[in-house]
Amino acid sequence: MSEEFKVDIVNPEKSFFTKEDATEVILPAFEGEIGILKDHIPIISFLKPGIVTVQSSSSEEKFYAEDGIVEFKNNVLSILTSSIFNLKELEKNKIQELLKAAEEESKKPEINDQSKFLTDQKIEVLRSIN
Repeated sequence: MSEEFKVDIVNPEKSFFTKEDATEVILPAFEGEIGILKDHIPIISFLKPGIVTVQSSSSEEKFYAEDGIVEFKNNVLSILTSSIFNLKELEKNKIQELLKAAEEESKKPEINDQSKFLTDQKIEVLRSIN
């Protein structure tokens, strides 16, 4: 019996990534890291900045996402995000650029607690992949 399900990652410009034979996806949700396998209960959640890992029997893809909404139902995982990068294609200078912008945002005196939390998450993840 197949243990595979479909993953669709969509950003405002296009369908960013589709995988028909995913076996596991690990997501950085507000509730903590979530692992999705075939026949997982239906779920809707929000992404926090972090690494999305899509595994299949033949490969593993990793993406850096800054935000988004995740929905899983009927063995289809949909990730809608405004900012996502494939780690294989993400160049060091782009990581530095994102990190610098996040550090500047974090230092603003008018930043609220939620924005500070999310910005600190971005900084932590970007430093880990740098």
